[in-house]
Amino acid sequence: MHGTIHNRKRFLDKVASSLGRPRNTTSVERPAYKFQPQHEIYKGASQDELLEVLKTQCLKIHTALHETKLDQLPEKVKEIVESYGGGPVMTWNDERYGKWGLGELLENEWPSENVEVRVWDHTKGDENISLAESAKVAITISEVTLAESGTVTHFTNRDRGRSVSFLPENFIALVPKSSIVPRFTQAAEWIRKQHLEGKDVPSCINFITGPSNSADIELNLVVGVHGPVRAAYIVVEDL
Repeated sequence: MHGTIHNRKRFLDKVASSLGRPRNTTSVERPAYKFQPQHEIYKGASQDELLEVLKTQCLKIHTALHETKLDQLPEKVKEIVESYGGGPVMTWNDERYGKWGLGELLENEWPSENVEVRVWDHTKGDENISLAESAKVAITISEVTLAESGTVTHFTNRDRGRSVSFLPENFIALVPKSSIVPRFTQAAEWIRKQHLEGKDVPSCINFITGPSNSADIELNLVVGVHGPVRAAYIVVEDL
């Protein structure tokens, strides 16, 4: 359903009049800035060098970083989940888990350890939120990863609810090594490129930097205020 904008011209004319100028009805030309340092930071860095930057930043944001080969990913995921005390585990409904060898692990629900695995199901509506809230561990996938800030990026849609990474006690992000970029500048450029190429870019994109934390009160950092208490990134060698 599309809405209708009423009285737009009159409203904009009134705003322009209040500013003491006529309303601009032509497009705005993008300025050419002489200095653009945002493109120079870590310019030309290799994926290995960006990974080292990411490792250093993860120490600062209280996030554990693990590296693994693709064929060893199931064991690494299992190891970290067990270190968090087991399930329930909450995941997206995403075919990439299966492609990366996690299908059997997630579908069989860790049968020997009796760990329950919950998959986001858009047909369940708000029940998904309750399932995520009571889950102990979340497992998600980063689309593009910012080395400078230690940030993972989630593209949410009906099969990838944002509550999956916000509500469980612990959070695991699978990070393809190829997804690591220097900083937000390159992440925004990558997202823009996806859009221009006609690829699916959701209206809700979440940038998540480690576990939840706040330093609002007297600059004292408290971790686990409004979301996961602990976070781990698993960098998967996919190059």
